[in-house]
Amino acid sequence: MPLSRLLILIVGITLILGLMLWLIDTLRWFYLQVSYSSPLLGIVVLLLIIALLGVLLAGVVYYAWLFQGGSNRRGGKAKPIRVPAEKKEAAAETLKAVREQMEGIEDRVAREALLERSRQIEWNLQERNVQVVVFGIGSSGKTSTINALLGQMVGQVNATMGTTQIGQTYRLPLTGLNRDILITDTPGILEMGNEGSERAQMARELAAQADLLLFVVDNDLRQSEYERLQILARMGKRSLLVFNKIDLYTDDDRQAILQGLQQRVQGYMSPHDVVAIASNPQAVVLPSGDLVVPDSQILPLIRRLAAVLRAEGEDLVADNILMQASALGNDARQILENQRKRQAEKIVERFQWIGAGAIAVTPLPVVDLLATAAVNAQMVVELGQVYGCELNLEHGRELALSLAKTLTSLGIVEGVLKLVTTALQLNVATFILGKAIQGVSAAYLTRIAGKSFIEYFSHDRNWGDGGITEVVQRQFQLNKRDEFVKAFLQDAIDRVVQPLTQMTSAPSQTEEEPVGGLPVPWMESPAPLSRITEIPTYPAIATDDWSEEKNTSEEW
Repeated sequence: MPLSRLLILIVGITLILGLMLWLIDTLRWFYLQVSYSSPLLGIVVLLLIIALLGVLLAGVVYYAWLFQGGSNRRGGKAKPIRVPAEKKEAAAETLKAVREQMEGIEDRVAREALLERSRQIEWNLQERNVQVVVFGIGSSGKTSTINALLGQMVGQVNATMGTTQIGQTYRLPLTGLNRDILITDTPGILEMGNEGSERAQMARELAAQADLLLFVVDNDLRQSEYERLQILARMGKRSLLVFNKIDLYTDDDRQAILQGLQQRVQGYMSPHDVVAIASNPQAVVLPSGDLVVPDSQILPLIRRLAAVLRAEGEDLVADNILMQASALGNDARQILENQRKRQAEKIVERFQWIGAGAIAVTPLPVVDLLATAAVNAQMVVELGQVYGCELNLEHGRELALSLAKTLTSLGIVEGVLKLVTTALQLNVATFILGKAIQGVSAAYLTRIAGKSFIEYFSHDRNWGDGGITEVVQRQFQLNKRDEFVKAFLQDAIDRVVQPLTQMTSAPSQTEEEPVGGLPVPWMESPAPLSRITEIPTYPAIATDDWSEEKNTSEEW
């Protein structure tokens, strides 16, 4: 033991003994004073003092036992990494749910890709290696770091950016672990050109699959590197920040950069996880003129890597398996959601033109009934079936009537009629204008209603915090944009107005009988319908202000 520590120990023991003697003398004096005035009270005080000393002694013995037990555990044999039972069960349940979702996916290629990923995750549950991925910009020293860790040359070093084309994996020997450690070299990020972007995307995908990430830099963090490190931290990725090529800096510069790195990542990374190394030191010229290549300074990284894997390897493996299973589930849900949305939109389009044709042929006597006629109960039932909601026709009528009332109360029916009237009055013959306006307006309202119900069913039959009113308003805003209205009206002319014109204005081939001695003039066919080239300005609606876009960024 050093002399300084021995002196401190002697002084400390002497001070403690002196305080103990002082405490005993003080308690003795206090007992004599109390017992002189009241012997019974003196006995009670003495018992309390003895009990307090016993509690203090028991506490010291307990914590000494804990410390000794912890030392024994730390010095014992390393335990094998095993996925915790509860996390393994959670991953298995997630995979089971994902496979049930896959049965509803119609795209065979997408379904097979998801099944292959689920098989890989299931295999990982049984035979899971520890996956370490080396990540960073091109030529920051990723490959030379792997060379130094493995003690052999496995890749080209001192190369230009873009040398590593694909992820290359090697086995890393590390004692004390009962699992294989696979270390993967990734292409560099932030490389130029299309090929560089593709390699960077591959590197990000490999990093997302890692149990442990080695983020290699050769200087202070660039902003782009810092952002990517933050993204990985938010994903829950355990990372070590490796400051490479320290042999290129003076001691002062090296220390300044190291401290700067520790400060920048202190919010989500321990200072111990920032490691300085020199994986491939440059040759040094001796005074004699000879070149000497120093040994790599890789030992700090090996020590930290071993400590992390031994202490956290179990949780790292388990968390990564759960993360991959969760990501697989999200991808399956997204594919199903897109598939359902396409099916639902086809249903809406079919009903909007069916309703448009029926109303155009048989116009309604009162336009106030237009919303009720446009929202078809059968459409609601079929949309519910797409999203797994079984509705009877009666329930479908109730939902359709509720949304039709909302369309009317918000003034959307009146607004749509004005919009369609303004657009068609210059493009449609006068004698069919009324029928065309009602038919096209019905199609427009059917679309708004259908889109609103798609949003309702896709969120588990929930209109959200703003209720049905907010959903309908949002869909109306999305469907009154100029580019959509122009395409919709042109489609309406082709599907509704043209057939209606042909039905109404087909001239007879025989001369009509004279009425009152005067021949009845032939009904002239209207001029060919012109293509819509301008979208009319949408008139203001009295019940609400539609001049400003509503906020559609609210999350369910």
